[in-house]
Amino acid sequence: MFGRAQANRRSGRPIIAWLGLFLMAGSFVWLQLTIPPKSQLNADVTTPATEPPFAVVVIDPGHGGQDSGTMKTGMVEKELTLDVAQRVERLLELRGIATLLTRTDDTFVSLADRTAIANSQRNCVFVSIHFDEAGRSAASGIETFYAAHQISVPQRVATWLPFLRPASLEPSSVESQSLAASIQEALVAHTQAVDRGTRPQQFFVIANVQHPAVLVEGGFLTNKDDVSKLTNGDYREQIAAAISDGIVHYREVLQQQRTPLAVNLRGE
Repeated sequence: MFGRAQANRRSGRPIIAWLGLFLMAGSFVWLQLTIPPKSQLNADVTTPATEPPFAVVVIDPGHGGQDSGTMKTGMVEKELTLDVAQRVERLLELRGIATLLTRTDDTFVSLADRTAIANSQRNCVFVSIHFDEAGRSAASGIETFYAAHQISVPQRVATWLPFLRPASLEPSSVESQSLAASIQEALVAHTQAVDRGTRPQQFFVIANVQHPAVLVEGGFLTNKDDVSKLTNGDYREQIAAAISDGIVHYREVLQQQRTPLAVNLRGE
């Protein structure tokens, strides 16, 4: 009986050996199928791109309806602002940027309603278009304003002052200042007009917007040289192209700042 049991053990050894070999082979195949290729291990992995810096450009043609703005030498400000705003709208949409006008015809829109339109957007920039006047006819050129202090998200109730908002204790709007600089630089380059620079000013229509906001003064209707240029549609197209270029450049700078860094899995 002892000899029979020993013989059974000897006959079972080849089966166990084959099972062990089969398990080793299966494990090898499984590892080859599940381990990523070396090329993938050495690849640079970039995090998903973030959303665009802003989704909409709110374009604000100054004045309208019973509010004609400045009227000098046959020029009416409300007509000029709408003309340039519609040109900016067209140029931006050709570049794939969505736009929203605060008015599309000769209608009156209050300052509070203009800011409310901008603040109703989740992610936008706001550009108000105007033309200036001065007490002396020699004043000439283009300038772009930004509000040194803008309302924050909880402060959406606009002040009742008709034109100016008193300065708050909030920090200055760096993004609005940057947008103003980008647009002003493009305006001077396109039009060769006198560069009056960018300046902080608490205009209601930009101080009460919670997004980056600027106000462009595209020339003086009290200056004969500025008026002579503004009567030309090609010159107004240059102003519109400059505003469009300034906005696009501002967006590109923001995109570069927000581009995520690549993660290198090689540890280099």
